[in-house]
Amino acid sequence: MTSLPARPAEPIAFVDLKAQRRRLGSAVDQAILAVVDHGGYISGPEVTQLESELARWGDSKHVISCASGTDALIMVLMAKGVKAGDAVFCPSFTFAATTEAIALVGATPVYCEVSADDFNMTVESLKAAIPVAKAAGLNPVGIIPVDLFGQAADYPAINAIAAENGMWVMADAAQSFGARLDNRPIGALADVTTTSFFPAKPLGCYGDGGAIFCDDDELALLLKSIRVHGQSPADKYENVRLGLTARLDTMQAAVLIEKLRIFESEIEARDAVAERYHAALADLTQVPRLVQGRTSVWAQYTIQVKNRDAVQAALKDVGVPTMVYYSRPQHTQPPYQYGLVSTTGLAVTERLSKECLSLPMHPYLATDVQDYIIAATRQAILANR
Repeated sequence: MTSLPARPAEPIAFVDLKAQRRRLGSAVDQAILAVVDHGGYISGPEVTQLESELARWGDSKHVISCASGTDALIMVLMAKGVKAGDAVFCPSFTFAATTEAIALVGATPVYCEVSADDFNMTVESLKAAIPVAKAAGLNPVGIIPVDLFGQAADYPAINAIAAENGMWVMADAAQSFGARLDNRPIGALADVTTTSFFPAKPLGCYGDGGAIFCDDDELALLLKSIRVHGQSPADKYENVRLGLTARLDTMQAAVLIEKLRIFESEIEARDAVAERYHAALADLTQVPRLVQGRTSVWAQYTIQVKNRDAVQAALKDVGVPTMVYYSRPQHTQPPYQYGLVSTTGLAVTERLSKECLSLPMHPYLATDVQDYIIAATRQAILANR
């Protein structure tokens, strides 16, 4: 077996936030200290500034920042009045937050199949799922495509299905903010879009955070009320609806403002890493495919391999960290097993849960480290065929 290149002197990071921190230098320190000095720790001026800058990135009229990506999902469902007896369509191959939000408002998730090429909801499965919901006596109200691993779902087709059936579409863009479809940005592709600023996301803060994008004035007002205990815009001590404590704190907004300044160059760097992975691994394993007209922010670089556990163990032995997303699809999770399944079934979802393996991906992967990861991955796959 071919020997590996020299192992990098420093441990390989799956996501290297320390390298990003070094690049930002004192800018984040100064931004945080500015908040400490002015004392507007809740709803300070940086929150308004961040929302304005995010709106430009997402080509969206309104941005409502919030405390997490999960809160963003729940807030939209609350604003839409989703309740028991309603059906919301989503993939099963996703993180729990998507189904958790549906369950928390009392609705029923209806699980759709995903494509093995881009990991996103298939239009065929969505179409087949609608009669399933109706046959169960549920009211189909909304669709939550999940832009898994960094690229957008097929929103033109999904939006058309929603319009035909009187439903809304909420893009769960926790992993795709910064990507584009037909040169339109995430934030402008669905009725409403949510994202997450969890630290490991392509655009992450130093804690939890999230945001909602929409063009609907009335929806934006509802979301701002729900974000702060359902308060009235006229009197903060008058509560006119159920709400949450879901504000993004000012320090996190300050951090995100600084990270937005370098975000575009980081996306370009991620894309370059993905291209090198593509070129070096496509002959051995199924690599993620960019659908024509789409870009990705490569939240994860995910390959599909047989004998995944053995490959992962072999990579760990030579110092290459990997992650598995997601070994337990949502329809198999105890809190969400009550959901329905499209008549297309979930065979691809089941297979992906056993074969997906994500390699280190961040903008600061040096070329020699990439070479080592590639060589180690090839060796591990060949040894465990």
